[in-house]
Amino acid sequence: MKNLKPDFDIFKQKIFGKDLVYLDTAASAQKPRIVLEAMDDFYTNNYSNIHRGVHSLSVRATDLYEKARERVKDFIGAEDSRSIVFTKGTTEGLNLLAQSLSLTILKPGDRVVLTRMEHHSNIVPWQMMRERFGIELDVWEINLNGELDLKNLEKLLTPRTRLISMAPISNVLGLKNPVREVIKLAREKDILVCLDAAQSVGYLSHEELNMKELDPDFLVFSGHKLYGPTGIGVLYIKKNWLEELSPVFGGGSMIETVSFEKTTYAKAPLKFEAGTPPIAEAIGLAAAMDYLDGLNFAELIKQEHDLTQRALDILKNISGIKIYGESENNKNKIGVISFNVEQIHAHDLGTLLDQEGIAIRAGHHCAMPLMNFYGVPAMSRMSLGIYNDLEDIEKLAAGIVRAKKIFGV
Repeated sequence: MKNLKPDFDIFKQKIFGKDLVYLDTAASAQKPRIVLEAMDDFYTNNYSNIHRGVHSLSVRATDLYEKARERVKDFIGAEDSRSIVFTKGTTEGLNLLAQSLSLTILKPGDRVVLTRMEHHSNIVPWQMMRERFGIELDVWEINLNGELDLKNLEKLLTPRTRLISMAPISNVLGLKNPVREVIKLAREKDILVCLDAAQSVGYLSHEELNMKELDPDFLVFSGHKLYGPTGIGVLYIKKNWLEELSPVFGGGSMIETVSFEKTTYAKAPLKFEAGTPPIAEAIGLAAAMDYLDGLNFAELIKQEHDLTQRALDILKNISGIKIYGESENNKNKIGVISFNVEQIHAHDLGTLLDQEGIAIRAGHHCAMPLMNFYGVPAMSRMSLGIYNDLEDIEKLAAGIVRAKKIFGV
């Protein structure tokens, strides 16, 4: 594997005198220098507000922002750039969608299906809509391996089922879910599908997240998990729903005309982007996409898959480790591995590993219903990025063994 750490300045530092081993990309990916430079150039040479000025800086800034929208469209294989709505992140995108659907499409008593493994961002907004608008929620359960069975989904569906909202990949289990089959079934029953791609956008190929081929109604993701900046996300809305959905936030930029008697809204996507948008962040996200495609994204994903298999083999050789989320031959497993070490709390393990310069995630991972399913308060999670290599995995394993010795287990 090519060593990409030199592209990321954060790896120049030491943590407790040790080289940084960053195995927390599922929480947030590090940023390559090209992203930082793109944002710095915008602030230094082109900064202005957009869509409202006629001077040169505003025109240039608007052009860069809208080119970023086009870049996102191409990256996810969308048909029309108007389908790309910029948000602060996945959470805002899901909240915006839940509220807009509840105002325009969903009716009291309509049912929304969520899976057991969903992130809180894909649970809480729908619960709020249940409280405010009377929609109902159904939970698609998993087996002990963390897998979904389509037969169980079919049993959940009723004539009132209006939407299935799910993650193509769990941020905890790291298993690919059968979204193509779900979308096919949903189409047959006139059910909408929303995909929470926050975790999968950096781990799936363009072919697997191509909007024309996959054909979801809605998709959301965050820039910071795709090696881009924080504060930027994308809500993809299929073309035929753009005029159907109502805006949720009101203010500047999203209007056509305003009077005290009546306001008319701008066309999509601007009607969903009230106020000054995350301009520099959108430019940074486009730069991250350029960086990934310049490295051969498909090859990076293959390398990540191979490294995942090595990581699983190495971790399984350590006694007392319980790994959550495995499929047959782990062919559907991506570089997210959640585990617990017998008699060591995840927080204690994370603290001890940090002293070795190793960053992992420890906690409930914003997936408390999944923790309850497995009967644990927390899990440790290592997650791979394009800058990781076999040496990082070996250091993690050595750190776990050292922690076991400290705890005498």
